[in-house]
Amino acid sequence: MDFTTGGRLEVRITPDDVGKRVSVRLVTEDREPGATFTDVVGVLTSWTEGTLSITRRTGEPVRIAESSLVAGKVVPAAPARRRGPAASAPELDRVAARAWPPVTSEPLGEWTLRASGGFTRRANSVLPLGDPGMGLDAALRRVTEWYAARELPAYIQVSTGAEGAQEVLAAELESRGWVREVSSRMEIAALAPIGDLDADTSAVTLSRQLDDAWLTRYQRSSGEPSPEARTVLSGGPSVWFATIAADAGGAPAAIGRCVVDGRWAGFTAVEVAPERRRQGLAKAVMTALARKALDEGASAAYLQVETDNGGAHALYEGMGFTVHHSYHHWRASGEDPR
Repeated sequence: MDFTTGGRLEVRITPDDVGKRVSVRLVTEDREPGATFTDVVGVLTSWTEGTLSITRRTGEPVRIAESSLVAGKVVPAAPARRRGPAASAPELDRVAARAWPPVTSEPLGEWTLRASGGFTRRANSVLPLGDPGMGLDAALRRVTEWYAARELPAYIQVSTGAEGAQEVLAAELESRGWVREVSSRMEIAALAPIGDLDADTSAVTLSRQLDDAWLTRYQRSSGEPSPEARTVLSGGPSVWFATIAADAGGAPAAIGRCVVDGRWAGFTAVEVAPERRRQGLAKAVMTALARKALDEGASAAYLQVETDNGGAHALYEGMGFTVHHSYHHWRASGEDPR
C-alpha cells in the first residue's frame, strides 16, 4: 500500500472526510527508529477530540489516536471486484429482503420495519436503506416502540464493506449503546457455472410447494413450524424448494430453497442430514436449483451465511462464491435478545 508522495508520508485526510473510505498508517510504538507501523482500511465514521473511528469492511470498529497517524488518504468507495456480478450493497440487500419477506412491515421514511413473530432476525429487523425521514434519535425511538408493541426485541440490519453500505449508521448505533450480535456475509457468484457443476441431480425433486417433509429437515423448524415461518419461507417473487428424500423414509437427506428475482437467484436453507454430509448432496441441490433459475432468466447468484460457519464458507467458495459485503444485526441496548 503506497502512501508516499515524492518520498514523504503524508496525512491527507481531515474530519471533513467522515463518511468516506480511507486508508491510514499509524505507529504502534514510540516514534523512534524501529517503530512498528500498521495499516487500517475502512470507512471513517468519526473524528472527534483527537480520536478517529474507522469501521472495517467486516464491521469491526477501530479507534485511532490522531497523534499516532503517519499517513492517510481517501481511497475508492469499494475495491474493484475481480469476479462475480456487479452490484451495490443496497441492491443486494433489497433483493435478499424480497426473498425473505416479513409477515408484517411498515415504512419509516425510506427504512422498512419488519416483523414475523420472531422467526429469524432477518424477518424481524429494520432494513435501513435510506433516510428515515426524521432525526436518528427520533427514528430509533420509533423503532423500539414499534417492536415493543409486538413484544419483540428491536433489531436493525446494517451492512458494511461495499458501495452504499452503512458504516456510519453502525458507528452511530454503537455510540448509543446498541449491541452488535450475529454477523453474516453476503456472497455472490455467476449462476451459470453453478448450473454446470458435475453433480448428480437425479435424486433432487423440485417443487413450488413448501411441504411438511421439507420442514422436518429445516433446522429452524424445531417442533411444529409457526405460521410465520411458513409465510416467510413461501414468500418471494419465484420460489422453488428442493428435496432429496431419505433412503429409508423419514426426514429428507437434503433440502434447499431458491428465490428467483430478475437477474438474481438467492439460495437459502441448504441443509444436509449429518450422516449424509460430504456426499455431494448440497452441491446436487444447488445445481438443480441453479438450472431452474437459469431457465427463468437469472444470471447471478447470492446467498447469506453467518461469519462463523466455516464449513459453509468452504463449500460455497468451491462453487465460485466470493464475499460481496457483510451485514450485522444490532440490538437495542437492554433488550432481551430472545
